[in-house]
Amino acid sequence: MNIKFKLIQYIIVIIMFMACTDNHNEKTITYSKIDSINEKVDSLIKIMTLKEKIGQMNQYNGFWDVTGPVPDNGDAEIKYEHLKNGLVGSMLSVRGTKAVRAVQKIAIEESRLGIPLIIGFDVIHGYKTLSPIPLAEAASWDLEAIEKSAQVAAAEASAAGINWTFAPMVDISRDPRWGRVMEGAGEDPFLGSKIAVARVKGFQGDDLSAVNTIAACAKHFAAYGFSEAGKEYNTVDIGNSTLHNIVLPPFKAAVNADVKTLMNAFNEHDGVPATGNEYLLRNILKDKWDFKGFVITDWASIKEMVVWGYTKDKRDAAKMAALAGSDMDMESHIYVSELEQLVKDGVIDEKIIDEAASRILAVKFELGLFDDPYRYCDEAREKEVVNNPEHLDAVLDMAKKSIVLLKNENDLLPLKKEGQNIVLIGALANEKNSPLGSWRIASKDNTGVSVLEGMQNYKGNNLVYKKGADVTVGDTQFVDELTINTTDKSEFKDAIDAAKKADVVVMVLGEHGFQSGEARSRTDIDLPGVQQELLEEVYKINKNIVLVLNNGRPLSITWADKHIPAILETWQLGTQAGHAVAQVLYGDYNPSGKLPMTFPRNVGQIPIYYNHKNTGRPVRDAYNPDLVFWSHYSDVENTPLYPFGYGLSYTTFKYENLALEKTVFSINENINLSIDITNTGKMTGKEVVQLYIRDLVASTTRPVKELKGFELIELQVGETKTVNFVLNKASLGFYSNQGDFITEPGEFEIFVGGNSNTTLNTRFELK
Repeated sequence: MNIKFKLIQYIIVIIMFMACTDNHNEKTITYSKIDSINEKVDSLIKIMTLKEKIGQMNQYNGFWDVTGPVPDNGDAEIKYEHLKNGLVGSMLSVRGTKAVRAVQKIAIEESRLGIPLIIGFDVIHGYKTLSPIPLAEAASWDLEAIEKSAQVAAAEASAAGINWTFAPMVDISRDPRWGRVMEGAGEDPFLGSKIAVARVKGFQGDDLSAVNTIAACAKHFAAYGFSEAGKEYNTVDIGNSTLHNIVLPPFKAAVNADVKTLMNAFNEHDGVPATGNEYLLRNILKDKWDFKGFVITDWASIKEMVVWGYTKDKRDAAKMAALAGSDMDMESHIYVSELEQLVKDGVIDEKIIDEAASRILAVKFELGLFDDPYRYCDEAREKEVVNNPEHLDAVLDMAKKSIVLLKNENDLLPLKKEGQNIVLIGALANEKNSPLGSWRIASKDNTGVSVLEGMQNYKGNNLVYKKGADVTVGDTQFVDELTINTTDKSEFKDAIDAAKKADVVVMVLGEHGFQSGEARSRTDIDLPGVQQELLEEVYKINKNIVLVLNNGRPLSITWADKHIPAILETWQLGTQAGHAVAQVLYGDYNPSGKLPMTFPRNVGQIPIYYNHKNTGRPVRDAYNPDLVFWSHYSDVENTPLYPFGYGLSYTTFKYENLALEKTVFSINENINLSIDITNTGKMTGKEVVQLYIRDLVASTTRPVKELKGFELIELQVGETKTVNFVLNKASLGFYSNQGDFITEPGEFEIFVGGNSNTTLNTRFELK
C-alpha cells in the first residue's frame, strides 16, 4: 500500500487519540472508540482544506481511457488535474479492475491526502450476467429471489472494481407511458417497499466492507414516477396525500434498511426542483427520517435548476443544492467551481460542506476503502466471478419466476413435448439482444438466449421459425431515434403459409428491449410497428395461437385478450430469457408471476391503478339508471384489462374459510386472520396469496383497496394450506397531509385472494 496513504491513516488515529484523551485524569480512549467511523471521519475532516472537502462532493464520469495516456488538453485535462489534486470524490462509468485501479492509484498516490474514490455504476439488473428487468422481477413477488438477484449483480460488479450502484429505483408509477417503469417495482407502495428492502439487502449484504457487496442507492427522491403524461424529465404535480402515502414509503423502507445513498430526482415538487428541495432532502430525509448516508444528484441536475428557472446562474444553483442537502454533484462541475467562493463570501456556512463531506467519507470507511483502496481491484477474482456459471442458474430461476400467465383458454398451454407441428413467428423470437432489456451497459450485446434457441432444446416436435415482421432499433440504448419498421409486410405471407400447417402457433411480439427505459416514453402502448396486423392475419388462418409478450411496460392488448386463447407476459428476462420462456411453454415450470402494474384497455384509461379513490359517484345511480352522471367513460368500461396482482397458473386454486378470531379489536391489538387455499387442478403450483384492506371512513379519503400482506406458497395437487396474516396498528394507519403517521378507529374491510379484484371479504371494527 502507498506509504502516504498509511501515513494519513496514522495521522487520523493520532488526532482521534488526542481529541479523546482526558488531560485531567490521564484516561485514554478505548480501542472501540478509536475504531468508530464517526471519529475517523471527524479526524480526517480536521486535516482537510476547504477545497479538498468540496472535492469529495464532486463526481466525474470516466473521461479518458485510464489505462492509456493522460489527456493533455480540454475538459479531460481539467478533470485529470482535479483528480490528482484531491478534488474528485467519486467516479462513475469506470469499470474493470485495471481501469479502476488506474484512477484509484491517481487519487491515492498523487493527491495530498490520498483519499480513495468511490466508484459508481448503473448496475440495474445485473452486471455482465443479466437478470430480468426490475419490473419483471417484481412480477415474481418472490423477495428471496429478488434479493439473490441483487447479490449476483453485486458480486459481479464488485469483482470488476465497482463499489456503488445507482439502484434500486424505488419510484412508484401509475403510468406505463413512462419508459422507466421497467426499472421499478410497479404501482403499489407496499410491494414496492418490500422489494426496495430486498434489493438493498442484496446489494449491501450484512457487511458492506465484504469484497462481494456494494453500496446501494435508492432513487429518485422523489415523485419522479409521477411525471406528467408519462413524459421523461417532465414536471410533477401531486398532493401531500399521494406524496406521503404512495411516493415516499419505499424510500422510507430503504432508509430503514440502511441504504447508504439516495439519488434525487429530475422533477420538481411543489414548484421546487428536487435537487434544491430542502423540504424533501433536509426536513423529511435527513431530519425526520434521520438518514445517515449521502445524497447524490442525478446527472447534471444542479446545472438544470438554471434551465428550470429556479436559479439564475451556476453560483445560485450550487448554493441552493448544497443548502437543500444534495451532498454530491454528478457531472454538473458546479460544486467544485462555485462552493469555495460561496463559503468565503459567507453565503454558505462551512459546516454545510463539512456535513456533506463527512457523509461521503463515512460510506467510504464502511466500504473498507480506507483499509485497502484496491480491495475491489483483484483481476483473478474478476475472471473467476464475472459470468460464473452459478450466476446463470440464479438468473434463470429469477426469469422463470417473473413470467405471468395472462390467459390460457382450453388449456392450450403447456405445449406437448412431442408429436406437434409448432410454428414460431416474430422477429423477437430470434432476438439475442432485445431480451437483455434496457440498462445493461456493462453486458455484451447479443448474449441473451433467444426464444428460438430455448425451444430448440425440446426435440420432440417439428419446430419451424418464420420472422413475419421486423422490430428493429439502433445499436445502442443511447440513440435518440428508434428505427421501427412500421410498413414492411413482405414476410407476412411466408409466416402465414407456415401457420396454416401448424398445430400450434407461438408468436413472440412486443417491444424491443431499447423501446423502454430512460427517455423512452411512448404515447402509443400498442404492439409497435406492423405486429398487430401480423397477429390478426395469422389468427384468420389458425386460431391456436400462444402470444408471448416481450416488453418493458404494460401494453394495450385488448384485441389479443379478446381473440388469442393463450397469452404469456414474459417481459425482457435477461441473459437466460429463451430458456425460461421455453421451460414455461413446455410445462417444465408452472408460471406463478403476478402483475406488479395494471394493464389498461387502452391508453386513454391511463393513469389506471387498483388503489384508486372511491369518488362521490363511483357507480350508476340504481334509481335513475338512464342518467349518465357518474364517474365513467362513454366509450370503454372503467375496469382494467388485467388488474394489479393478476396472474394465472397451469393449475387452479380455491380460496375459502376466511376467518377472523373476532370482529372488534382495540387499536393496539394484533388482528389475526386465516384463509384456506386448495390446489384444485392437475399440477403442483405456486400461488401469491394477497391481503387487501379498506378503511371505510377516515379523516382523509382512503383507497378502495390497499395491499397489506402477501405470501407465496406452493401446493401439491389436492393439497390445502392455511395461510395466516397479522395486521396491526401500523398496517391500518396512513399518513396525514402533514406527513404524520396516524391510525384511526373505525370499520375496516378485508379482502383475500389471488389478485386485487378479489371479492372474498370480511369486516372488523377498530376501537
